Amino acid sequence: MLEPISIDMASLNLPALLPMAILTIGALAVICIDLAVKGLNRSFLTMFTILFIILDCGAVLGYNGPARGFFDVMLVDGISIIAQVIILVASAFFLPLSLSHRHFKEFRMAEFYALFMFMIVGFQFMVVSDNLILIFIGLETSSLALYTLIAMHNRAKAFEAAIKYFTMGALAASFYGVSALIFYALTGSIEINQIEKILMQREFEPLIGVLAATVFMLGALGFKLSLVPSHTWTPDVYEGSSAPLAGYMSVVPKIAGFVVAIRLFEMLVSSGVVWLENILYITVVLTMTLANLTALVQDDVKRMLAFSSISHAGFMMAAILIGTTQANTALFLYWILFMFTNLGAFTMLWIVRHPKNLWDERYQHPYAKFSGLVKIMPTTATIMGIFMFALAGMPPFSVFWGKLYLVSAAINSEYISLAIIIVLNSAIAIYYYMKLVIYMFLKDPDPVRADAALYATNASTPLKVIVGVAAIITMFAIVFVEPLLIIITKYVTASGF
Repeated sequence: MLEPISIDMASLNLPALLPMAILTIGALAVICIDLAVKGLNRSFLTMFTILFIILDCGAVLGYNGPARGFFDVMLVDGISIIAQVIILVASAFFLPLSLSHRHFKEFRMAEFYALFMFMIVGFQFMVVSDNLILIFIGLETSSLALYTLIAMHNRAKAFEAAIKYFTMGALAASFYGVSALIFYALTGSIEINQIEKILMQREFEPLIGVLAATVFMLGALGFKLSLVPSHTWTPDVYEGSSAPLAGYMSVVPKIAGFVVAIRLFEMLVSSGVVWLENILYITVVLTMTLANLTALVQDDVKRMLAFSSISHAGFMMAAILIGTTQANTALFLYWILFMFTNLGAFTMLWIVRHPKNLWDERYQHPYAKFSGLVKIMPTTATIMGIFMFALAGMPPFSVFWGKLYLVSAAINSEYISLAIIIVLNSAIAIYYYMKLVIYMFLKDPDPVRADAALYATNASTPLKVIVGVAAIITMFAIVFVEPLLIIITKYVTASGF
């Protein structure tokens, strides 16, 4: 006769679920309110969603309970807290961009905000677990919501982008499933910490099985992180998405993927098996280099920024390859600084968006569109130039400090060749970032379209405030670097990384 199941509520640790529960309730609430009250405006929907994101962030920062929860499948440690804060801050930074001057269909739909909150919940589950099944559930929850959000932009290119993203995402999901299956077959566990212990005891034998699982997992996470060769979807999906959503995709899904990669790949690299380290090394170098070389020949600024984000993801994977506490700290520092700068750059594209392709038959943001912009809208050109200088890694702007700390971590760990490759790739990147600056400051504007009104059709006060905040943080990042390093190092060290 079957014995009744007994659950210890203390060990279940339900408070660990509180952050995700808050946003889930918020998503359901916004749908119910929309059913009860017709004609909700986007300002209410935006502020309502931001309120729940703030409550979620408070629950994340206020949690001081046991590290494990919910049948031990959740792991609330330092890196999960940092990652959740980055996800939530970026999300709160993104949402006011819906309050643009021009009205877009998706921002008037309650479903957009509900899906947005469900997507955040998926990202949070990815970072607060080392259980391969829960990570997969979080990955698919966030991905399915994101596919729909892209398609809701209601443009032909948006539908194309959503289909491409969905197709590649389905392939990545299958890779993840195969990898998890192999790891389970090898170790009898789906917990990353248990997989590590068992593989260490067996000295990573059979090696062919571990290599196969690693390659499949690299293919799966490589899609989420836009690593070569799983990066081909990125420029097309970014081009078809709205500029704010493209900027959001360049930051938030990747930080969730990086946390999973830290938990898994640093364990594999530390094994001492040369092939495992070499696979990751080759991936890092190819991602940085090919993305930068491809960005050199782009004719559209949004596609250039897409390849730029691929290159920056390569820099972050270099930190995971190095695998020291300093490198992991550099990863989070770099991504926090990059977050504000990159979202600021994409917001500028959103501000200067025009409903018609006046400058090019295909592209919304060709370089020619920005010719002589300093003579038409000097403030806009100056702020965009600041973001380009920062993304290029020039001092004293934000991303420079992240790159400096990353190169320092590589040198201290005797990855001298890798440090040189990072520096060379940073030098290559200067060319395509400065190409836009040259167009804005050194070329003459199109005499037919030299009208500031054409560049301000989507500008609104919330967008200007967001850009202002991003620009201030980008310019004065040196003030925040030292406090951030102290906080990040504390949380990373507490997590054992």
